[in-house]
Amino acid sequence: MADALANHLETLLPGGRGVWVPIDHGASSFPEHGLMDSDSAVDAAIEGGADAIVLHKGPLSYHFDRTAWGRFVCHSSMSTIHGGPRSQDKVHVSGARECFSRGAIGISGQVNLGDPAEPEMIQRMSGITSEALEVELPVLGMFYPRGPNLRLDPTDSTMGVAHAARLAWELGCNVVKVPWTGTEESFRIVTSSVPIPVLVSGGEGGVEFSQILEIVEKSINAGGSGVCIGRNVFGAEDPASHIRSLRAIVHDGKSAEHAAMLLG
Repeated sequence: MADALANHLETLLPGGRGVWVPIDHGASSFPEHGLMDSDSAVDAAIEGGADAIVLHKGPLSYHFDRTAWGRFVCHSSMSTIHGGPRSQDKVHVSGARECFSRGAIGISGQVNLGDPAEPEMIQRMSGITSEALEVELPVLGMFYPRGPNLRLDPTDSTMGVAHAARLAWELGCNVVKVPWTGTEESFRIVTSSVPIPVLVSGGEGGVEFSQILEIVEKSINAGGSGVCIGRNVFGAEDPASHIRSLRAIVHDGKSAEHAAMLLG
């Protein structure tokens, strides 16, 4: 692995683990609670100690110029809720060279397994990893088994999540974000299926954060490398304290119960 790529990965995943905060949701749907003031969202994430912030290219340029912070990841996939039957078809909107020029040290893309547009999303992700390799940017793959064409093996306790992680690795991603599978045992199947860091997502907003912390602790116990959680962080009353509580589990090895005491 090239030195620059390895250095970028170590910056984003110090010691192989990370607390990443995606704030790209305003492109998909807006207004979005917690993102009405993007300055506050980004500043809170930095204050709380996020290892990376994932955002689209316009906000990336703006916030990089504003903060000079060095751990942005540019999300290169986009769709909106107005796309009708194609609303889950994530199109490619930025390349690795552009992302790097705008201030990112990583790039991310999304594939929704089982969606009618899955083949096109796979092809786009392949293009992302190929270009990112040339400019030595690590790639986060956001992979979700969620489409109407999913064909799940009845013996697969991961409900397609292990396949999602494996596909991300097969396509050349350096890190993968996947949903929680429900148990430590099933999530261990996911993490053991790939030699790249696996970050767990936070699911939909509105979940009690104490429950999120319990999931994060279990995911780490099962070989996970951290989190990539958006709405349940930036939508909180005190996002910085939520990030600190996640760091307590991911980086400090604390229990969910201990981490909950850090919430504001």
